Amino acid sequence: MSKPFDVMVAGHMCLDVIPRFHDTGATRIEEIFRPGKLVNIGEATISTGGPVSNTGINMKKLGNRVCFCARLGNDEFGNIAQDRLNQSGSSEGIRVDNQSNTAYTLVIAPVGIDRIFLHSTGANDDFGPEDLDPKLIEQCRHFHFGYPPLLKRIYAGGGENLREIFRIAKETGATTSLDMSLPDIDSESGRLNWAGILEKVLPYVDLFLPSVEETFLMLEPEDYRKIRETHSASDLVDWFTPSKYLELSQRCLDLGTRAVTLKSGPRGIYIRTAEKALQNMDTIQETQNKNWSKREVWRPAIQVNDFGSATGAGDSSIAGMLTGFLRGESIEESLRIGTACGFQNVRVLDAVSGIRSWEETEEIVKSDPELIDPNIDGEGWHYDSTERLWFGPSDSKNS
Repeated sequence: MSKPFDVMVAGHMCLDVIPRFHDTGATRIEEIFRPGKLVNIGEATISTGGPVSNTGINMKKLGNRVCFCARLGNDEFGNIAQDRLNQSGSSEGIRVDNQSNTAYTLVIAPVGIDRIFLHSTGANDDFGPEDLDPKLIEQCRHFHFGYPPLLKRIYAGGGENLREIFRIAKETGATTSLDMSLPDIDSESGRLNWAGILEKVLPYVDLFLPSVEETFLMLEPEDYRKIRETHSASDLVDWFTPSKYLELSQRCLDLGTRAVTLKSGPRGIYIRTAEKALQNMDTIQETQNKNWSKREVWRPAIQVNDFGSATGAGDSSIAGMLTGFLRGESIEESLRIGTACGFQNVRVLDAVSGIRSWEETEEIVKSDPELIDPNIDGEGWHYDSTERLWFGPSDSKNS
């Protein structure tokens, strides 16, 4: 059945202020910032941020009909954010909170150094199930929610509000997806029992779309803390072996989701799906259900020579993957489009200006761009040079 919207994107929303840093050759943040020092920087980019903006606007650019759902403050930042959302879809699901400021982020991203975010939570703290209009979700084929670790009412109470949000979405008949963010391990959000929260929520989530680091923190927080003592954020992703991806993804599938990606920055995107992953979804054709079932696939990232910023790279990759999913594409093509969107994103400072149309993104894939070696050294994995994908030991193609 045709619906007015392809997707509702809900959850965290903010305004990003991103100054451009000159390449000084510095490799540590303290080489740039210290008390009393004047740091010369370039122009600033002001952009909407968070998954409602980043994933939603980029899905619009890829040809989707998008509906936004978030909370903004009644202030100048809120006016800017709502204006930009109105240009990319329906802001009918946006709520203006007169008691809070619009959330904003100062993105500190010097060349060659991992990003630092200075974030004001603002109206996001009060986002809850009552901000969802079931009648509006009924008009959408798919419901995507992002960044519960940054939404205070969503993670409070052991995740009951997050479960309620996905229960509402599933009852409307929409397919569903969930993206996460990485909380500070020592913050209120970082100390939560995320494994317990996921146990409540993932049975309602068709596509679970976190990063490998987020998943590791949430499922094995004590081990995560130990590893972080000896690894920086920038090189932790290289610590994970293929067997660890298999272990983490299996735990997510056991908790009830039908498919899980483990986004891995420069190593690309790993995906694992359940047997009969898309079965009993009214909008899914049998050929797509078969292709997406019992899969374990890894798409390497595309080499970038004109790097801008990694801000929003994961959100952009999700926009590409979800668009492939909603278009009925194979899991292989959806992964390739996802990494092509990530590639477009990191060539600019902000999270939304880099993404082009579906057709232009397909041309990037067809051009056979240089891929970054993801260093997959695991039993049962093989690389298909025609597909330009790695297939794992749990993939149905290896059966």
